[in-house]
Amino acid sequence: MPGQHGRPGTSARGTFWLSALVGVIAAGVTLGIAELVAVFVGAGSSPIFAVGAWVIDLVPGWFKTLIIDLFGTADKAVLLITLTLLVLVLAGIAGILEYRRPPWGMVILIAVSGVAALAVVTRPDASGILALSTVIGMIGGVVVLRALTARLHRWRDRTRPVSAAVSGTAALDRRSFVVYASVAAVGAAIVGFGARMANAGSAAVSSVRTALTLPAAATPAPPVPTGAELGIPDLSSYVTPNAEFYRIDTALQVPAVDPTTWKLRIIGMVENEVEISWDELLALPLTEHVATLSCVSNEVGGGLIGNALWLGYPIRELLARAKPTAGADMVLSRSADGWTAGTPLDVLQDAGTEALLAVGMNGEPLPIDHGFPVRMVVPGLYGYVSATKWVTELKVTTFADDFGYWSDKGWSEKGPIKTESRIDTPRGGSTVKPGTVAVAGVAWAPHTGIDGVEVRIDDGAWQKAKLADSASADTWRQWVYEWEASGGDHRIEVRATDASGYTQTQKQAPPAPDGATGWHTVTVNVS
Repeated sequence: MPGQHGRPGTSARGTFWLSALVGVIAAGVTLGIAELVAVFVGAGSSPIFAVGAWVIDLVPGWFKTLIIDLFGTADKAVLLITLTLLVLVLAGIAGILEYRRPPWGMVILIAVSGVAALAVVTRPDASGILALSTVIGMIGGVVVLRALTARLHRWRDRTRPVSAAVSGTAALDRRSFVVYASVAAVGAAIVGFGARMANAGSAAVSSVRTALTLPAAATPAPPVPTGAELGIPDLSSYVTPNAEFYRIDTALQVPAVDPTTWKLRIIGMVENEVEISWDELLALPLTEHVATLSCVSNEVGGGLIGNALWLGYPIRELLARAKPTAGADMVLSRSADGWTAGTPLDVLQDAGTEALLAVGMNGEPLPIDHGFPVRMVVPGLYGYVSATKWVTELKVTTFADDFGYWSDKGWSEKGPIKTESRIDTPRGGSTVKPGTVAVAGVAWAPHTGIDGVEVRIDDGAWQKAKLADSASADTWRQWVYEWEASGGDHRIEVRATDASGYTQTQKQAPPAPDGATGWHTVTVNVS
């Protein structure tokens, strides 16, 4: 309520929100200082991303699959937004408690910082020194929390002045609180943002990538056949542009890997350990190959799949140098951020499989968020057991002794991609005009190839669709069926048959544990 001399007082409700704001500012200072210290200690000591990665590791596989199903490639943004909201709530509670029940606000800030420090030091290849960023940030946050709370108390205690002198003191206290809070908030934002950019390192690596010219392939891919594109509106292009290629991984903070310092090690059950640098890799005779990659989380009819032209060096050639020993049956690949995938050794050694250490995608260096400088591409296997981005290590081992990140969470060990098909146009729920309607989509059975696609309207007879050409059996194929549409609502189904003679099953199954199955079905209105 208004105080004497017309000066606004601080109501109980106002004090509640101001104390919550104090907690939020203190948390911002904690994070800002932690990011600044991380510039010197190591980017891996950033607490917010360490906690996010910790959450990703701890939540069960079924919940991760649910999040991917609900939000697709926006899953990381959703997690970061959720973590931010949680931090804001906890920070607000800490500020309120520090004002009303000290020192419980400080206790909450210390406890949350302790959890963050634990998340930092338990990341792969982390050391105890990385906790220093969070600890120093916590100390700064506690200082600001206590100082701002004290200023708020002095201001609040003078909201009902009894004299002009006391009223003037209240104004000074209010001004002191506002100035201190503003400086702390703006300083934390500027320092935190600047340090975050430095820690991400993406700008520097992006500049290196932009200036990079990849060598020409010693074994170029055959030209994509003219007949691979049917030219139908809303039909997925045969080659997926880099900007449209799906991205599913566990990296909240995309690793910024400098190619000049990048190395790949082949270790484990081998006669000869191998280490290769970026320059050595580019000096090898590189191969181009068009291949379709798919995420095991892709639902029937989903978009977590894409086809690209890859440039790289055959992994089998490097394994031949290393000479795997008897009994080995798996290669555990490791990313720069610690993520792992277990790939069958025989697939990587197969002379008929163009499993690549890829450095290029669709005629340019790999995009940073798709694995720059080097990633794995293995036709015929879901990405969770093969497509390691930012790859730095190949460990020859056994399925009995080691397991990849997702294989430890209930997913199958070997992950062959299942034969599937999808209707791209017309979209489910859309309205089309009577007459000839192009029902079109893509079908895939990487490393086996698609031999036929059939379409069925309203439980009628299956009708053969026209297949487009393809560059190899490792890619998807476009297809189209010319439907003479009559008025009303209609259900359209599609199924594919691969080169082995297998026709995809009608049985609906979710992605877990080894890929979704079922016929993609859409309903459209003709009017």
